[in-house]
Amino acid sequence: MNLVIQSLTPIAGPHLRPLAALARSRDTQQVDDTLVRLLDADSLQRPDIDAYCGTHALDYAYIAPGAKLADFGLVAMDMDSTLITIECIDEIADFCGLKAEVAAITEASMRGEIKDFRESLTRRVVLLKGLDTSALERVYEERLQLSPGAEKMLAGARAAGLKTLLVSGGFTFFTERLKARLGLDFTHANTLEIVDGKLTGKVLGEIVDADVKARTLRETCATLGIEPTRAIAMGDGSNDLKMMAEAGLSVAFRAKPVVQQAASVAFNFVGLNGLLSLF
Repeated sequence: MNLVIQSLTPIAGPHLRPLAALARSRDTQQVDDTLVRLLDADSLQRPDIDAYCGTHALDYAYIAPGAKLADFGLVAMDMDSTLITIECIDEIADFCGLKAEVAAITEASMRGEIKDFRESLTRRVVLLKGLDTSALERVYEERLQLSPGAEKMLAGARAAGLKTLLVSGGFTFFTERLKARLGLDFTHANTLEIVDGKLTGKVLGEIVDADVKARTLRETCATLGIEPTRAIAMGDGSNDLKMMAEAGLSVAFRAKPVVQQAASVAFNFVGLNGLLSLF
């Protein structure tokens, strides 16, 4: 395997020798100041590499030699805390003074401590009952920010011929706006019930949980005429695990420990555009 090392800051020369020794690599390629490729690395050395990179704020990934981004046909992304930096439901709750309560449920759900995502979402949404929909607009306009490297990653994926899917346990109010803004190909999320300009505290239709995310990835791949193994899935919480397991490459982005352990690759420091540097 090739071992790709990335950083937000220049990877100093003194790192190269210990990394090569730990990886048992036969050759080192410094692509640029922040990107190093170690050829023919021993993947059994992963625990040592993980410890070294964690200590020095480096991201690493084992990638098959010759792998290309164009080998894939789809990049599927979670929205909250993956494509964007916030959890939308937590920010919505802030407008009714319940952010701390809702955020605690969100965090427990994403860590996998609440096993039933549908229950956790229902518990949170009911707390929003009676809130004016102007709060949703304010969250989008004032608080929603793209994660670092998001637009560069999407542009690189499109240039390589990949389609894009945003699949979220969040809400269509945000996914549809991001679809138009970023030129995404497919989206799937939950629909908040709104009556007379106010949230009713209910979600319409099927709730997008881990099973629905995985099914959406499979169905989108079928629409594109590709196998799920030609999909890349990116996420941060336990609700993303089944979708990520379907994909040929899974990326944990600033993710909970349970997700990092299951993913092919984890980005803890670099932006989403780190995906492009793997190939």
